[in-house]
Amino acid sequence: MKKFLIFLFILAMLMSCQDNTITIKGHVQFTDPDMQMTLFRFKDHTRDTIAVVPVDENQNYSLTATIEEPGVYVLDCGHWDRVNLWAEDEDMTIDFRGRDTAKIIIKNPPFVMIKDSPKNAIMNDMNFNEYRNYQMMIAISQASYAANFASGGDKDALTKKLYDANYDDALAREKYFLERYKGETSTLAVVRTLDPVKDEELINSVLDDIEKAHPGYKPAAEMREEMAIKRENKLRMMEGQPAPLFTCPTPDGKEIGPETFRGKILLIDFWASWCGPCRGEVPNLKECYAKYKDKGVEFLSVSVDKSEDAWRKALEEEGMEWPQALAPKAGAAVMDLYQFSGIPFILLLDQEGTIIAKHLRGEAIGRTIGDLLDGFKPGEREKSEQKDAAQAAAPATMAPATTIAPAAPTAPMGGMVPATPIKKN
Repeated sequence: MKKFLIFLFILAMLMSCQDNTITIKGHVQFTDPDMQMTLFRFKDHTRDTIAVVPVDENQNYSLTATIEEPGVYVLDCGHWDRVNLWAEDEDMTIDFRGRDTAKIIIKNPPFVMIKDSPKNAIMNDMNFNEYRNYQMMIAISQASYAANFASGGDKDALTKKLYDANYDDALAREKYFLERYKGETSTLAVVRTLDPVKDEELINSVLDDIEKAHPGYKPAAEMREEMAIKRENKLRMMEGQPAPLFTCPTPDGKEIGPETFRGKILLIDFWASWCGPCRGEVPNLKECYAKYKDKGVEFLSVSVDKSEDAWRKALEEEGMEWPQALAPKAGAAVMDLYQFSGIPFILLLDQEGTIIAKHLRGEAIGRTIGDLLDGFKPGEREKSEQKDAAQAAAPATMAPATTIAPAAPTAPMGGMVPATPIKKN
């Protein structure tokens, strides 16, 4: 019996490591001349193309690919539509709308359904969740833009809160999907989106379920190792930790990095010439730099552009006065080192190179720099002001009554002067 169990375990290991050939077929409603379907995946920040096929004259396609590693892949339809899918050992059917026929083209990707693949049921839920999350972000942005606020800061603060609530809602649904599809190998697609620190217990539970249902499943073991590394990296990049060191070349070829500015407060801005929000943040960065450059504060902008020419052109257009650098290989190494995948990614270091705050945007940049110069950690000044305002608004303490007569009625709350609201970001 023992030998038989060992045999089954070895067989399961071999089956989990074998390559699988799958076929993806479908119809494209609106095509372009020479339209192609491309199956690819991202691995180690690098795009790996698996297969490319044309759309035929009947607007159909059929793509066959060998899947060496089960995981999340992307099927692109002529650069118009794309869908995330789980590729392992199942064929599937995916129809696309294709070319956008609207007179005014607005980039708003549609939801694309994956059919005839049970393991992709969770991907359909994930993709729809992401689609609705994006639609809600658009709706929030439009409502915020149209609303009247006392200040731009109030508008930004409310918009951020609504964005955060929208994100939390999407994340809650993802965690529900894990329970709904418990034990499915394709739940690994969700595991990768979880927080390796906050969700450590959930991650281990999901991986345990997969390994119980599929003994010897290699991708689950690899995911466990990957998430352990991500956890270690995230802990390394938390506020209060020393910022990792790196150097990148400046426009004149000199190497520069955080260590160059030791002894000064340093703001690091990771950006790119093609990133609209990054370029939109430049005027605010210029204002903050002008205000704080003579107070022991330095700025360093690090581009993750692939093209050096595009980077240099953007530098000429933006006219940023502080030091600039270009990260090699489109920033793959520094993105991994600093654990970010979206830009702009702006963080603040103190004079010792310790991470003070991350993901700074808008008014929060200048406010956080000012707080640090005044000796406050992020959020401390705001908490102090809230406490002072609450104490100022509190009613005075009354002496205890000396008789047993009923106490006089207190003034209604409407008669009190309300505390001044504290602006939040």
